[in-house]
Amino acid sequence: MTSTHPYASKPWLSAYPSDVPAEIGEVTQTLPAMLAESVRRHGRRIALEFFGATMTYRDLWREIQLAAEGLRRRGVAKGDRVAIVLPNCPQHVIAFYAVLRLGAIVVEHNPLYTARELRHQFEDHGARHAIVWDKVHDTVAEFPSDIRPDVIVSVDITAALPLAKRIALRLPVRKARETRSKLTARPTGRRILSWKDLTGGRGLRRSVAGPELNDVALLQYTSGTTGAPKGAMLSHRNLRANAMQGEAWVPGLRKGAETFYAVLPLFHAYGLTLCLTFAMSIGAKLVLFPTFDVDLVAEAARKSPPTFLPAVPPIYDQLARAAAHGRLDVSSVRFAISGAMSLPVATVDRWEDASRGLLVEGYGMTETSPVALGNPMGPTRRPGTVGVPFPSTEIRVVDPEDPSTDLPPGEPGELLVRGPQVFGGYWQRPSETAAVLLADGWLRTGDIATVSPDGFVTIVDRLKELIITGGFNVSPTEVEQTLESHPDVSAAAVVAVPRGDGGEAVAAAVVLRKGASVDLGGLRDFCRLHLAEYKVPRRIVVMDDLPRSLIGKVLRREVRQRISGK
Repeated sequence: MTSTHPYASKPWLSAYPSDVPAEIGEVTQTLPAMLAESVRRHGRRIALEFFGATMTYRDLWREIQLAAEGLRRRGVAKGDRVAIVLPNCPQHVIAFYAVLRLGAIVVEHNPLYTARELRHQFEDHGARHAIVWDKVHDTVAEFPSDIRPDVIVSVDITAALPLAKRIALRLPVRKARETRSKLTARPTGRRILSWKDLTGGRGLRRSVAGPELNDVALLQYTSGTTGAPKGAMLSHRNLRANAMQGEAWVPGLRKGAETFYAVLPLFHAYGLTLCLTFAMSIGAKLVLFPTFDVDLVAEAARKSPPTFLPAVPPIYDQLARAAAHGRLDVSSVRFAISGAMSLPVATVDRWEDASRGLLVEGYGMTETSPVALGNPMGPTRRPGTVGVPFPSTEIRVVDPEDPSTDLPPGEPGELLVRGPQVFGGYWQRPSETAAVLLADGWLRTGDIATVSPDGFVTIVDRLKELIITGGFNVSPTEVEQTLESHPDVSAAAVVAVPRGDGGEAVAAAVVLRKGASVDLGGLRDFCRLHLAEYKVPRRIVVMDDLPRSLIGKVLRREVRQRISGK
């Protein structure tokens, strides 16, 4: 591998605003230490807001200490994995930091996953403790004994609502019943350990050892570049570094005075870093939404106007259209950063017309904690690109067949990234780790990119066959296996097809067994029994046979062309 490369001189630094540093400096804080500093500096300021109910930084820290002691008393120790299966709610934030305070490892999960999807992850990480949404409690409690956690804490997120809203949910009217059923459920079983049980004791003893910088803080499941989901190991150093990079990247942040909207799920790498770590690191108010809804955002904005909005393009589109019709005011948003999927220029124009502020695009992946590149928050931003490397981050562009060979500027090749935010590998998967982490810390992203002479990166293709829909990764193999488990399907190929908003949709081609016929709507319903909704193919076509290469490999490009007609 060459010791120098065409981008070693970091030409992108000329695009940095004058107050953005080239390097972030030394990382010295674990995540609990980072939050403790915010508590010292901003203790009386609002840390969390949930449907109007608020909690100060000082109160948040107290609740974290109570939850940490409750976990300690139930056997959680340094290095243990603790699964969190929660939507966005105050209990999620408290649980996250309580686990880390003990030096244990958070394992985040999508609470909308099916039992099969959750079971695969629990089989992989082997957590013996889980903090779960009460709507998911029975699913986890019914896992086979060898993977079922010894301790399952059931969380009723409505307990965090203001009193008036809790009372309203109990009214014997249809709307109240429907809202209540979306937010909570009564677990079965005689001895349910509730969140109140967990946090009802004394605070954590000061003598309990906490984490160190290089300890794993988080297992974040991702499909990586191919195949089934695997746990990316992100250390305290990785996550703290990315929060520091985010702070350095946004000149004009007012510590203790910003309002972040958590419309992205905290279990997703993007929402987790921007809201659970970055926002907390600067003493921001974090307004939590259990699900994205324009009306909920509009209601919250009347009391706490947002100043910082991390989101994905469809959310910006919906909010901008609502603003254009007078349903809400987004002019308070000073910083808007899009990620997780391609940002159409039309969306940028629509948002900036509504907000009178900038909307910039960034780039990252779970393995980079997750942000690695971003467009400058200023006049040097370049719509249509994913921007330039963050402070303390380097890039290379190499031959995908030989990553030791650097390619000349302007020539498309595989993007490599190196920086303090790059992960330590996949949980218990050394061979897959070795395939993406090269010598000297370089990470193979699996994305094909071009780089302009001044360092702006444009993603042009993907080596990996992952589908990114709504900001989430979908493994085609997982969806194909589900389709092929249907008794009338003999073969399936799953691909991404473009959507009108610039994103991707899951589509599938299936070959039926001889003599079989199938209702395509029914086939999608079958998928919903085994897959999260965003993984279910939006379009399914029937083919006589799948196009294959001479060695029998399915030619996905031809499948995509046949489905989309392009």
